[in-house]
Amino acid sequence: MAKKKEHKTTPVEKKLIGVADTVIHAAERRQDPTLSIPVRSLSNVTFSEKKGMIEMGKKKQERSFFNVGMAKKFMQTVLVADALSELQRAGLTTSLREIYYRTKHTLKDSHENTFDSQDESDPVIEDLEASLEALREELHVRAESAGSVVGPLVLVDDGDTVNCTRLGKGGYSVPSIVEPEYLSIKKCTADFVLLVEKGTQWNRLSEDKFWRRYNCILLTGNGQPPRGIRRLTRRLHEEKGLPVYVLVDNDPWGYYIYSVVKQGSINLAFESQRMAIPKAKFIGLSSGDPETYGLPRNVGIKLNEKDIARAKELLAYPWFQKSDWQKEIKRMLQSGLKYELDALANKDFQYLTKKYLPKKLKERDWLD
Repeated sequence: MAKKKEHKTTPVEKKLIGVADTVIHAAERRQDPTLSIPVRSLSNVTFSEKKGMIEMGKKKQERSFFNVGMAKKFMQTVLVADALSELQRAGLTTSLREIYYRTKHTLKDSHENTFDSQDESDPVIEDLEASLEALREELHVRAESAGSVVGPLVLVDDGDTVNCTRLGKGGYSVPSIVEPEYLSIKKCTADFVLLVEKGTQWNRLSEDKFWRRYNCILLTGNGQPPRGIRRLTRRLHEEKGLPVYVLVDNDPWGYYIYSVVKQGSINLAFESQRMAIPKAKFIGLSSGDPETYGLPRNVGIKLNEKDIARAKELLAYPWFQKSDWQKEIKRMLQSGLKYELDALANKDFQYLTKKYLPKKLKERDWLD
């Protein structure tokens, strides 16, 4: 009879077991079980100019069981930690949605649910990420795949070799978990990575084989890049030494997407060390481009109140204090207009691939 394979406890599983140990040890001492959770807000975020990234501060909030206002959140945290530990033991991955359903039930002799919606369970997972200093992907939780890659790159996905030059113009759908144990980079001969905000522009670049002419890897997350896209971009930069250029719309939201790629995000500051790419460059669309490339004002879109308020917020962020960025954002505000990458089609359907990006790359026209 075959001997059952012995389960080896992973470092992440040990951290999750530690959550249960906290509760047990407190109960044994007849004390109030308490978890210490890092505060995930702007008030607990600092910007390290030396590292060029957003970092989480040391502020923490106590989450205790005997506190009426915290009891439910405490219980939810322990429930989710238990479900994540179960995943570790089974060697499985799951979705945020499945975690919600796995941990949802009605308390005995009551009408009280452990969770009423996924909006309650998702933040608990982020709390545990910050507390345990473990990426969600290391906790075996995945999101929906939402991104594509094409170019001179060979990956090994769960034992299957994927050549990203031979998948047609649609490219390879990037999974949400791209850690080395799940996705390995077998070969990469590219000169740089171009991270494109919009799927429509990525499609144009892919269809025109821009990656072949300029020997680059094209990545997109179809808007704000999901963690799988950001993490793969970081791995290509870190492991293969590839420069990263970010192509976004000329609006406050495009600027912010770039800053998240470069410095990290406020809400997930604890992940910056493994997500942020401080050397990433902004290759456009910039506020001076409409004039430089002869885009008429009628293809611009009037800034609305939300755009203006968001732009003013960006001006105050420490990571946008460089003079070039202050000029960039103020120029957009002064013009009263924002421009989508799609507006380049006003010149020609292939203007992006044949004129705009080649000129930008040749002249090293980007913002840092």
